[in-house]
Amino acid sequence: MRLDTTFLDELSAEAKNSPRLRMNYNMHDSLDAKAQRLFNALEPGTLVPIHRHRDTAETFFVVRGKLIVRLFNDDKTVIEEVILSPTDDCFGYHVPKNQWHSVESLESGTVLFEVKDGPFIPIDEKNILTIKN
Repeated sequence: MRLDTTFLDELSAEAKNSPRLRMNYNMHDSLDAKAQRLFNALEPGTLVPIHRHRDTAETFFVVRGKLIVRLFNDDKTVIEEVILSPTDDCFGYHVPKNQWHSVESLESGTVLFEVKDGPFIPIDEKNILTIKN
């Protein structure tokens, strides 16, 4: 399978047309796979909740576009904020397991490549951090 601009354009178009303003393309064979590898297209305005993965770290690289990674402590305070872009100094991030984090797309057409240990475990309420305005 070619991983090229056409692939990224098609995935980004699906994200733009999705009510969630994001779309993933799994490279792993099943949700039970030991390695979860996926491309994730994120459009500005998509809501990625502050969450954590209790059983795995998460590593991602920005393939195209720009986004902000935010890390939070248990008190719901931002402890780090990093802008990622493949054309700037920082293009990827490794989030340790149990670390509260979120991402925000800053440009249309932003696509990440993510890797986590499997199997896939949906994020439940205990692993979502809600901040009230």
